[in-house]
Amino acid sequence: MASDPTVDVKTRNTDHPDSDPARDQIPTAEVRLSSLNLGETAAGTEKERLESNGSLPAVSYDARHVIVPENKELKMAAPDRDSSHGAILCTDGSEMEGEVPSSPSSSGYAGERGSSGASSGIGDEVVGGWVSTDSWDKGKTRMLEDDTSASWRKRKKHFFVLSHSGKPIYSRYGDEHKLAGFSATLQAIISFVENGGDRVKFIKAGRHQIVFFVKGPIYLVCISCTEEPYEALKAQLDLLYSQILLILTKSIDRCFEKNPKFDMTPLLGGTDAVFSSLIHSFSWNPAAFLHSYTCLPLAYTTRQAAGAILQDVADSGVMFAILMCKHKVVSLVGAQKASLHPDDILLLSNFVLSTDSFRIRIESVLSKSNVLSEVQRSILDGGLHVEDLPVVSSLLSGSISPPSHLGRHSPESVSQSGIGGPAGLWHFIYRSLNLDQYVSSEFSSPLNSSRQRKRLYRAYQKLYVSMHDGQIGPHKTQFRRDENYVLLCWVTQDFELYAAFDPLADKALAIKTCNCVCQWVRDLENEIFLFGGSPFAW
Repeated sequence: MASDPTVDVKTRNTDHPDSDPARDQIPTAEVRLSSLNLGETAAGTEKERLESNGSLPAVSYDARHVIVPENKELKMAAPDRDSSHGAILCTDGSEMEGEVPSSPSSSGYAGERGSSGASSGIGDEVVGGWVSTDSWDKGKTRMLEDDTSASWRKRKKHFFVLSHSGKPIYSRYGDEHKLAGFSATLQAIISFVENGGDRVKFIKAGRHQIVFFVKGPIYLVCISCTEEPYEALKAQLDLLYSQILLILTKSIDRCFEKNPKFDMTPLLGGTDAVFSSLIHSFSWNPAAFLHSYTCLPLAYTTRQAAGAILQDVADSGVMFAILMCKHKVVSLVGAQKASLHPDDILLLSNFVLSTDSFRIRIESVLSKSNVLSEVQRSILDGGLHVEDLPVVSSLLSGSISPPSHLGRHSPESVSQSGIGGPAGLWHFIYRSLNLDQYVSSEFSSPLNSSRQRKRLYRAYQKLYVSMHDGQIGPHKTQFRRDENYVLLCWVTQDFELYAAFDPLADKALAIKTCNCVCQWVRDLENEIFLFGGSPFAW
């Protein structure tokens, strides 16, 4: 059975997989999103598109325009394996390099020697385009582990939250109270650098990177050997801190001002699942690094009807009302002149989805409309599929074929390569900068395993950081090729496109295919994007 949409009338929101994964395994139907283009979307003509709320300009999607990459083709360099005996300490003001003494066995960290069985700590299986929770436990895992456990040291990615006095608050693995000595060591490193008038940013030791994030009296630390860039790990720590504020509010700072030894752990009782699910989403949810949210594909009129329902159920004084299906937004309404940041949607939906007490059935609320049936139909139909991209016969000529409905197979829309879409297209993510929304294609062959999809997710993450690098960028285009795939990124003032191709894909055809993807998304924007959330009537 498809999972039920949930209504959340709150001031923020976001996502994470359900507690009952067996119920949520939905087979992909033969007829895909084209079923949403019934008579309803006929009303969604150009005249009805809301130009004032960020409708995407047609000039930006001229499929006849060819992307011309500014930079040369880049080879992805392998990480340096020869620096395992040294360390780099990076602070806000300086960078120092030197030898690091061997750690005692009680605090040794052997993530780079970990087996594949311990590579992720939490099982990452795929569902709904990214990762499922078949083998994932929402609660705290490995409670018996501590820093003396070999299994604990083999984890590839740790998260710690501690107070400025060194008192442990949260750890991803193990019992934080058993890690009091380890937390004190982390606090000592931060204090040592701050006493010198500087602030530590990260430490590199071989393949490991230790990222520090100080927010007043709360210290957040990530220890990782996943080769994720510093900027990405810092953003994840920022989201983790924001999740704490969502639960405790900023008044927690005043508690520390009154009592520097204040223990906030009791206030977070029962919230381990919230933090664990958020950290888990860092390995599968593009919203975590794109700072955008995604919508459930629906006919334009159906989405408008969902907005009208939210208007009816929300009481006066409510700031926002959101209808979601898992991590995908169905409709959103808010108070006049009020704005909701995409990160808030991510955090709030994660809070709701990881807390069973928030899960209720609401069929009676939608009993007089067809919104529920359309939502269930959309879940069954799936989303965008690269095999349906209507371009193959027109790639060489540089012209785009007539607009095609989502999922409707035709001789021109079926890939001739046998794997993936046209020109070896395997996957893409399209982000609208005007709307702060993104849409991604469904995974298909050859991206079948969770390991392959996590690798692609992190490759996208690195590409995003590289494109927005303030020191050497920002860039408009990048074309990268390695043994796994070809990655192409195109950034304009209106959108960002990230695409993955077969590693043997032709560069010119890949560029033309990206132009066709942009045109395809524009043709379907009424079904895949939410235009201008309706304000409340009061």
